[in-house]
Amino acid sequence: MGKRGPKPKGKVKIRWSSDFAYAIGLIVTDGNLSQPKQGSRISFVSKDIEQIENFKKCLGIDTKIGAHNSGSSADKSYRVQFKDVSFYIFLNSIGIFPAKSKTIAGIRIPKKYFFDYLRGCFDGDGSIYSYWDKRWKSSFMFYVSFISASKNHIDWLQDEIYKHLLIKGHITKDGKGSTLQLKYAKADSLKIINKMYKGKRVTCLSRKKLKIIKILAIVGKSIRSY
Repeated sequence: MGKRGPKPKGKVKIRWSSDFAYAIGLIVTDGNLSQPKQGSRISFVSKDIEQIENFKKCLGIDTKIGAHNSGSSADKSYRVQFKDVSFYIFLNSIGIFPAKSKTIAGIRIPKKYFFDYLRGCFDGDGSIYSYWDKRWKSSFMFYVSFISASKNHIDWLQDEIYKHLLIKGHITKDGKGSTLQLKYAKADSLKIINKMYKGKRVTCLSRKKLKIIKILAIVGKSIRSY
């Protein structure tokens, strides 16, 4: 039997793992699937080159990184795009389709990897912010939030997080009503953080993790100390 040839470029090995689930979260937030008649293409766009590199690493692809401009030089970002029929079909099978922003609902993620998926969502469209509440002396507040234009998806996220951690959070709309935010305050956000970053070597966007570390330091906490 002859030796196998090299792995084709742009082909994804479909097997659940921490990195694979993280990449699925990135696709749900910042990825895009072409319409079927345009071919089975998957693209991912980010302003963070580290995010792009993480995406490639987690899927095991060596696709070339290109520039992606959406108007002005200030909007410059990076993009990877590749064609993979089997991976495209797999994404459909777990609930990810073209033009997904407002229609996406629940995603079929193995329970074991839910928080890896959630970390991908957080690095894609999530945020952590903090402030001193002037109504109470020395009251420092911080929130972890997840964003989506789809009510079905944000409701599903809230339900799944509740199943795992028994915390509810609350959902708000942005000023224009175009997106929804699922927010968790202080103690509840700590529970989510420690699940998302369980393990020292999990793949993540370093600038967001550093921001979390700095915020937690103000209240004498650190990741995994709660």
